[in-house]
Amino acid sequence: MLECRSAAAICLVAVVLIGFDPWSLVFNNVPGFLYLFPGDSVGGAEKLLIKEELALYTGAAGSPGLYVALLGQVFDVQKGKKHYGPGGSYSFLAGKDASRAYVTGDFSKNGLVEDVSGLSPSEMLTLQEWLSFYKKNYILVGKLVGQFYDENGEPTAAAKEAKAAVEEGLKLKGQQEEQKKHFPSCNSEWTSTSGTRVWCSQKSGGIERDWTGVPRKMYTPGSEGHRCVCVRTTGLPTGHSGSSEYSNRGDLDNPKLQEYEGCPPDSEWCMLKD
Repeated sequence: MLECRSAAAICLVAVVLIGFDPWSLVFNNVPGFLYLFPGDSVGGAEKLLIKEELALYTGAAGSPGLYVALLGQVFDVQKGKKHYGPGGSYSFLAGKDASRAYVTGDFSKNGLVEDVSGLSPSEMLTLQEWLSFYKKNYILVGKLVGQFYDENGEPTAAAKEAKAAVEEGLKLKGQQEEQKKHFPSCNSEWTSTSGTRVWCSQKSGGIERDWTGVPRKMYTPGSEGHRCVCVRTTGLPTGHSGSSEYSNRGDLDNPKLQEYEGCPPDSEWCMLKD
């Protein structure tokens, strides 16, 4: 399992091994969903450990226990010993805070670190999801003195920055979900004989609606590449107040959209060129 190179790989095995999917959580419905300050949300965590102390909790013979830390919060994962203990698939996470690796998938010595500086808000939101996963399945026993908590157990500047990044990630996620309602993804299929076909329906992208739309490329600032979206061809443009004149072309004139080369602009489907 050590050859897994992404946090998604850990997530997949977690789903299989303990039947819980951390990605399925809807955090606005989870009490105290911002767990970066455990004293504020779970009644206070009493233990304060330094790195040298935490390093003893590997589950090996003579070890005082089996702990894993994430974003400075320490969890007793003894009930998951076959996974986190010696010889387990995730034994490299025991006795340390390896927060960065949950996102990067770098499980080397240099990658198993607590430093999360430079991670994007979306990546920090992924860490928040993992934190909620541990909260649900294991026991929070304390805090790790270092990157996120000082010797008094108070949040550091890094912890506050992490919390702000998570909040920004939640905001961006909400914006993306709202965008997908107005610009649902296309259906697509590929065959060795015909190549890739994209098309729109009144249920494409998992969004039920009373219009079908036409396929277009959508480019989002800050993102690489584009995604195929279904675009309304009549009515007010998205975000239009209706207080001024409009062309009754729906969202066809949105500057983030581009037609597929070689496809009729009013067609509900398109064969993509390689």
